[in-house]
Amino acid sequence: MKALVWHGKEDIRCDRVSDPTIEDPRDAIVRVTSCAICGSDLHLFHNFVPAMMPGDIMGHEFMGEVVEVGSGVNGRLRRGERVVIPFTIFCGECDQCRRGNFSVCERSNRNKKLADKVFGHSTAGLFGYTHLTGGYPGGQAEYVRVPFADTTHIKVPESIPDEKLLFLGDILPTGWQAAVQCDIKPTDTVAIWGCGPVGQMAIRSAILLGARQVVAIDQLPERLDMAEAAGAITIDFSTESVIERLNDLTDGKGPEKCIDAVGL
Repeated sequence: MKALVWHGKEDIRCDRVSDPTIEDPRDAIVRVTSCAICGSDLHLFHNFVPAMMPGDIMGHEFMGEVVEVGSGVNGRLRRGERVVIPFTIFCGECDQCRRGNFSVCERSNRNKKLADKVFGHSTAGLFGYTHLTGGYPGGQAEYVRVPFADTTHIKVPESIPDEKLLFLGDILPTGWQAAVQCDIKPTDTVAIWGCGPVGQMAIRSAILLGARQVVAIDQLPERLDMAEAAGAITIDFSTESVIERLNDLTDGKGPEKCIDAVGL
């Protein structure tokens, strides 16, 4: 199959690699129908994140069709089903998974001891994101092996196109979590710095969570246009004073909540 493969700093190539196979009864093989490039992939491209190795397959935002399942999936996933695969690989059975803390699943990171030393506490296993998170091949490929596939998937209907579903794997949850962690109240003004992809999701999430007004701050016209179309008030920091405009919008009090989406 073809896949995007990391060969070193700023050196990613489309290579022919071996097709994935079932390695564990709880595995599935997914034929990728859509994938995306995440801003986090740039950290790998520039080699800012350690423990990438030549030959690693990139990508953690992808979806597709199940083409093979292991014997341990036990009917929770079947051939032909359409799925979005989240960035985080989780077993669904450990203490952290039972508490809903899937990003720190205690079983899915097969390099847990190394991650404990580097991070202080291991993350879950992640697709296409260094050997500190398990070294799992990613989704910028024609096929992907999905470990713990009976839990690591989101089933989606045939009637909705990929373009409306793909962001469920990573980018929408990132923006949603940022907004949720603000504990937004109906009286709040929420200021969102940066209107890139994550910022756009945070804007929409803050609106859905009932903020009185959402203020989107950036300098790129196309980003500000998208934010305005979603219902946000926009500030172009290249032409306006952000502080003065925020004070005008909040009667001098300033926003109750702020989200930094610049680096995401």
